[in-house]
Amino acid sequence: MNQTLLVELLTEELPPKALTRLADAFSATIFDGLKSRDFLSADSKLTSFATPRRLALTITGVLPTSPDKQIRVKVLPVSVALDANGQPTAPLKKKLATLGFPDVTVADMTIAADGKTETYYYTHTAPGSTIAAGLQAALEEAVGKLPVPKQMTYQRPDGVTVEFVRPAHKLVALLGKEVVPLSILGLSAGRTTDGHRFLSQGEIAFTDAASYAATLESQGKVIASVASRKERIRAMLQSKAQNDRVLMPESLLDEVAALVEWPVIYECHFENEFLEVPQECLILTMQTNQKYFALTDASGKLRSRFLIVSNMETSTPQRIISGNERVIRPRLSDARFFFEQDKKKKLEDRIPGLANVVYHNKLGTLAQRMARVRILAVEIAGMIGIDQALVERAARLAKADLLTDMVGEFPELQGIMGTYYARHDGEHEEIAMAATEHYMPRFAGDALPTTQTGTVLALADKLEALAGIWGIGLQPTGDRDPFALRRHALGILRILIEKRLPLSLRAMLSSIIRVLAANASFKDSTAGVLGFMMDRLRGLLRDRGFAADEIEAILAQNPDRFDDILERLNAVKAFAALPEADALAAANKRIGNILKKANITAGNVQESLLQDEPERKLHSAMLDLKPQVDQMVVQGNYAGALTAMAQLRNAVDSFFDTVMVMADDIDLRNNRVALLSDLHTMMNRVADISRLAS
Repeated sequence: MNQTLLVELLTEELPPKALTRLADAFSATIFDGLKSRDFLSADSKLTSFATPRRLALTITGVLPTSPDKQIRVKVLPVSVALDANGQPTAPLKKKLATLGFPDVTVADMTIAADGKTETYYYTHTAPGSTIAAGLQAALEEAVGKLPVPKQMTYQRPDGVTVEFVRPAHKLVALLGKEVVPLSILGLSAGRTTDGHRFLSQGEIAFTDAASYAATLESQGKVIASVASRKERIRAMLQSKAQNDRVLMPESLLDEVAALVEWPVIYECHFENEFLEVPQECLILTMQTNQKYFALTDASGKLRSRFLIVSNMETSTPQRIISGNERVIRPRLSDARFFFEQDKKKKLEDRIPGLANVVYHNKLGTLAQRMARVRILAVEIAGMIGIDQALVERAARLAKADLLTDMVGEFPELQGIMGTYYARHDGEHEEIAMAATEHYMPRFAGDALPTTQTGTVLALADKLEALAGIWGIGLQPTGDRDPFALRRHALGILRILIEKRLPLSLRAMLSSIIRVLAANASFKDSTAGVLGFMMDRLRGLLRDRGFAADEIEAILAQNPDRFDDILERLNAVKAFAALPEADALAAANKRIGNILKKANITAGNVQESLLQDEPERKLHSAMLDLKPQVDQMVVQGNYAGALTAMAQLRNAVDSFFDTVMVMADDIDLRNNRVALLSDLHTMMNRVADISRLAS
């Protein structure tokens, strides 16, 4: 009968940042090991558990014994197995004995082709193995393959030396209600474990595998599931925050959930005077150093109270609260000290120090990099007509905060602190904002710069990094992208598209490559960067719901500006839904092929050479339609322009049904090619609609 299997390994505290990875690997390896050995049913379900002190799993639908198997064993070629008289040879007898079948006769075997050789095979039934044997092998595989960079070596009380991620103390293995006899790491399997270090009443015995999580929670004060602990922490934090907002990044929730077995939330406070420090510094201090959860009011202003997740539930938590308040005070004092010290030196005065910071040994110092960024940023500002002086000043100051004590302590605050210090120095607000905004967007889904100066500087900074790093041969490979060039490319595209900037990508790239060319280690990266960005653009547009053929209809025209690309794509999507779309797309594709084969430079259409009625009607329809299409394209009404093309369907169909384009008369042929060339140009004003042809 299929039953539920439980395996739990109780250990000392496991590394919290690796806990989920360890648990997933441990569970998956055991599950796969049992599945490959035929102990699982088709609907067997794996549930993984992990706490700071245990790795565990349950699997439903597990067999106590694996099914018998029919096994076909290759023995020997017939020519070797039998002598000239057809009698078994000594090699055959020796081979059968080696295989464990000394009593098998020639009559018991079958002959089958092995390539071109006739070969003896023996088929026998192998009895199924017990769950104890199968699970022992799977458990050894799981322990051996655990993704741990460095094992601990420790000695058990019985003197056995063991290597594992952390010292292991108990092993539980149950199939249904019965203990599965296993041993690993010097431990023998049983049915008992330990609960919470302080809240449990003592050793816990499991009556059956299916009741594992419920028993551990009710008797041991341990929530076995990482996901359940995380969601309980999230809910308790939100409840305790009351009308305030709790800042709880997923990474912090994950880490805290891996630190506690029975989460409890307590409220703590710090002195209001610390609120004079930029709140980003205080928040980062609380989250990074102490794993605390900061609170803000509805407008986002930091509160002087914060929440902690404790592993101890008590009716008198004052010592826990005061202890955590005492711990956070020096951290906040350090942040305040760094802030006050940094303000004593202007950002302007820190700029020379950038010459002492190596950006890359093939691209020079940070000062040299920012000189390149400054040149490009000023050029971009000129392209879109914004204040070049503001942009130039912002580019000079943008990286100066990297040399401050605060950013030295918390690199995550680069740019953010630059904004605070620039304001303190009396810089223009756009210059101050650009210190933060030139890093944006920092990640997928992040906000874009809000100021013109910040926007231009963000483009210049990302383009310089992309072109420069690519030009010294360090482009991304596979999953490796140490310089975040994919993120830079997506950031550039998002800014150009979402801010609808009328900027030429090739012109900007040409400008920065011209500056980078002065570096002897640099090679022109134009082609590589453009191809890379087009691939990123394809992914970005797919994520926005556009089909591959719609995207290719736009990209086939090698767009250099992206301010209207979404309007063009929406127009293509609307056109593709029209009943005339398939026929016109196919005709467009046919026209393109004809023009390629004709291999002539099309001139102007001569009406006097339009002999057949269908070509005269097509020409007339095109002349009537062209002014409308031209006006719509100029106005940006791309959907209207493509929809108007649908009027040509009947004329185009009639033309191809009756007119021979490649006529023997060369003048007639060239005139028809010119007519199709004009039609092709008009049809592709918005996109290459031939890409929509199935």
